[in-house]
Amino acid sequence: MSLRTHIEDGVATVTLDRPERLNAIDLETAAALRELWRGYRFREDVRAVVLTGAGERAFSTGIDRSAEVPQPVSPYVIDDPLLDIGPKTQDLWVPVIGAVNGMACGGAFYLLGECDFLVADEEASFFDPHTTYGMVSAYEAMILAQRLPYGEAARLALMGTAERVSARRAYETGLVSELTPPGQAVEAALRAARTLASYPPAGVQGTVRALWAGRQAARDQAFAQAPALIGLGNLPAEEQAKLFTGRDQGFHLR
Repeated sequence: MSLRTHIEDGVATVTLDRPERLNAIDLETAAALRELWRGYRFREDVRAVVLTGAGERAFSTGIDRSAEVPQPVSPYVIDDPLLDIGPKTQDLWVPVIGAVNGMACGGAFYLLGECDFLVADEEASFFDPHTTYGMVSAYEAMILAQRLPYGEAARLALMGTAERVSARRAYETGLVSELTPPGQAVEAALRAARTLASYPPAGVQGTVRALWAGRQAARDQAFAQAPALIGLGNLPAEEQAKLFTGRDQGFHLR
């Protein structure tokens, strides 16, 4: 299985378990995450969740590049297999704490963006490779813009593979709420999760829902723009050349 789960004392530990692929998310893993979150909605013994990645090298490196995702013929939609893999998109309102070890990049932000807070060890790092490869970082950049000051989000999203944000910097800018020695992020996240699981669940889940409501409207409006931005970025090279030189319109943007 691409996921490992363990439930104890009201806390579910969910581990992305593809260390040989740096915990990249293939279509099977994406489907398993959707099913898992929806299943937890019906379990009274799950009152908090810790989400992490197996091994020491990566929390997750996002979409598995070998995944084949057929796209609709309409230019107005993009089928993104990671868009609904997070707990909030599956209507799960128990608190989720991300425990980050190693790299977290690209599509990993779909999951991190739906964690209520993050714990990271000192060797963790964060980056977004899209622009390096000529791709638009749309959903990831929008998620980062809600979790970080604008300049920090912009630098992370724009610099691609040229820079990695250290765990220390992520902590200083608010992306990460607790920094731990190497290898101790999961245990620190479990301590917090056990505390949350010991509280009356109605109050905790209601607070999670209230926090999410405070950002959901802006997120939904931003996400509505993402397919068009991604679609423009995926145009063939010759079409992109026309777009950025204005050859067909008689003007030049460069």
